[in-house]
Amino acid sequence: MPARARANGEGSIYPHRNGFAAYVWVTKPDGKRTRKYVYGKTREDVHEKWVKLHAEAAKGPVATKTPTIASYAAYWLEEIVKPNLSPGTYVAYEVACRLYIVPGLGKKKLNLPARDAQTWINEVARTCQCCAQGRDERRPKGKRRCCAIRRCCKSTLSPSTLGHIRRTLRSMLGQAMVEETASRNVAKHLRLPVQRAARRKSWDTDDARKFLESARADGDPLYAAYVLVLVLGLRKGEMLGLTDDAIDWAGWDRRCKEHRATFCVDCVAEYDVTLQIDRQLQRIGTELLHRETKTPTSDAGLPLPPICAVAVRQRHLDAERDSTEAGPLWHGLRLLFTTKFGTPIEPRNFNRYWDRRCHAAGVPRITVRDARRTCGSLLADLDVHPRVAMQILRHAKFSITMEIYTQVSSKKTRDALKRLGASLG
Repeated sequence: MPARARANGEGSIYPHRNGFAAYVWVTKPDGKRTRKYVYGKTREDVHEKWVKLHAEAAKGPVATKTPTIASYAAYWLEEIVKPNLSPGTYVAYEVACRLYIVPGLGKKKLNLPARDAQTWINEVARTCQCCAQGRDERRPKGKRRCCAIRRCCKSTLSPSTLGHIRRTLRSMLGQAMVEETASRNVAKHLRLPVQRAARRKSWDTDDARKFLESARADGDPLYAAYVLVLVLGLRKGEMLGLTDDAIDWAGWDRRCKEHRATFCVDCVAEYDVTLQIDRQLQRIGTELLHRETKTPTSDAGLPLPPICAVAVRQRHLDAERDSTEAGPLWHGLRLLFTTKFGTPIEPRNFNRYWDRRCHAAGVPRITVRDARRTCGSLLADLDVHPRVAMQILRHAKFSITMEIYTQVSSKKTRDALKRLGASLG
């Protein structure tokens, strides 16, 4: 019985050099028809690849030339990420590609096997990054202290960094699939150790009050900044990015009827002073950017309680005094919080000022971000409705407010357990 003839475009398997080869007619992403070849040492290997290639061709366009991860990463960063995502996202993706993805997978094709990707991420997790990146070796010879003198410090990556590397690779391969340059995204199936979220810290009411009283008693020039972070839950960048025209005094800057004084402290509660939040100050690489806020929901006008309004007014007076003392050295920026010479405050420097104030106040050290979490927790202790707390913290999702930025105090927990015990007793 004669063998069945191959259909038009089905391709064929034939001997090639030291093994076998096969081809299938495919449609490229540009709509043109061409042959795509597969190779192998045995006919069985080639037949298996040939069948898979037929299946891919049946689904839709197939790229005949798959770029390497290194070349596609360079294109993806410059043409997709940089023009369309935030500067911070671009820097984070660029670092992950430059330090981890390209050195380990750069020579491989985008359609790399899942096993190769899993082996690579496991190796990254085991490798001392001080050795791999030559951190200690770049130090002057007299200051080298670990890997450069054969005393490996075992500086491996944290689970959160490994997760960020996986997300970067997954995002890049996902874009390659959209462009039909890659047929699958192996990063979706990479396995990493289960990461337990660290329990974040926050202050109770007494610690927060003690911190603010210490700053006010010492005449700390950043007292108003601390108040805005703890009372309104402002992010660090939002607070440092506030401008002079972000405040609507609502008539408080005019003489009051009772005391005939402007900015009367006794009458401040009668005015609806508001703060407009729509900008932030960020250090991105070598640039200090004054740009839009994190998300559209972050833009909002918040009413200033009397403690905030008085603190912000005092900050204006301090800035006027600094301007006079600096004279021609004053930079004259419109930012609310500046150095004594009118220049922006570096975000990392603010972290240092915050830590020093924690030490001076004698309260547990928490980060500025934890202070925002403190605001959410204190609102919960005051039985503020969760939706109101969400509006104050300006979260896009209700779950973020309740699950991440709200912690029930130990006193509330004890009281609840006492009531439960009494009801069962």
